[in-house]
Amino acid sequence: MAQRFNELSERHVKFIAGQNIFFVGTATADSRVNVSPKGMDSLRVLGSTRVAWLSVTGSGNESSAHIQQAPRMTLMFCAFDGPPLILRLYGTAKVIHKCDPEWNELFPLFKPLPGARQIFDVTVDLVQTSCGMGVPYFSHAGDRELLSDWAIKKGDEGLQRYWEEKNKMSIDGIPTHIVAKSS
Repeated sequence: MAQRFNELSERHVKFIAGQNIFFVGTATADSRVNVSPKGMDSLRVLGSTRVAWLSVTGSGNESSAHIQQAPRMTLMFCAFDGPPLILRLYGTAKVIHKCDPEWNELFPLFKPLPGARQIFDVTVDLVQTSCGMGVPYFSHAGDRELLSDWAIKKGDEGLQRYWEEKNKMSIDGIPTHIVAKSS
């Protein structure tokens, strides 16, 4: 049965630390719903009601576009080994770009990842756990380095061009502001 909490407990934080993947869900009132898998040691728990995750360059930038219009965000973690559990964090997110003052406060908390483009600072207002008994077992064979290798090969100028071509608008035509706020 599902349980609700006002904040993360030590047990929740320990569970999050043991996960190699999490999922992010966002949408505006009129956009498509976007669900994205995230990994690469890109999430930090900053307190019982605050988490942040480092976004690296990818094929789209839906979460950024959505959050700037409708700051709702859901993060979901699943136990793929050990006892079954699903943990969801519901909250309000803010996009932090490289030129924002908060970047210098938050970025040092993460391992520097090639292609880093934004940080999402999430204030959690509801923590929900559910059984997870329907989630299959999967084993973690390791992290993929392909995205990091790609970003290193692109270099800073190549990433800027890529953001201009592929990341400045969502698939629904919502601006992400990445180009204007990346310098």
